[in-house]
Amino acid sequence: MQTRAQHLGFTLIEILVVLVVVGLLAALAVMTMGGSSRDREMQNEVRELYLLMQTASEQAVLNNTELGLVLDDDGYRFVAWEDRSGEWKVPAEPMFRRRGLPEWITVTEYIENDTPRLASDEDRLRPDVVFFSSGETTPFELEFTLGRDDSRMHTIASDGFSPMEWRYPGSEGNDDA
Repeated sequence: MQTRAQHLGFTLIEILVVLVVVGLLAALAVMTMGGSSRDREMQNEVRELYLLMQTASEQAVLNNTELGLVLDDDGYRFVAWEDRSGEWKVPAEPMFRRRGLPEWITVTEYIENDTPRLASDEDRLRPDVVFFSSGETTPFELEFTLGRDDSRMHTIASDGFSPMEWRYPGSEGNDDA
């Protein structure tokens, strides 16, 4: 009696179907990771600014000087008030150097306009937020979003007297990060 030979293994079509499915799953994973990496990068950028702002506020009190934050279209920098010249100058500390933000981060600023600024309107380094030597700040709120998507918004805010707070998705009202 002759028996049929048993075929062990997979056909070419079965292998191709498996490869297509694995490829689709890999593409989906890459697309998902891409969005979350931007979320992480935005959180890191906002955390860095928040910590620098806290440091500037503390340095203003410790050194009995005024420091400020200048917001540009593509980043931010810190400035220091010089009593002798009566102007805002770039501080010597490397930690307060100019920093850029990725173009996909949108910053919306709400800053109280009638608070003292210590400079004329023509001053090119006039800060948007001032950290006074008294421990107070200009009342402000900065909102950071991924383009126009405000579902994952981060906010740094202060009423001018209370410590700054950083609100971020999932923080549920926590005052600090």
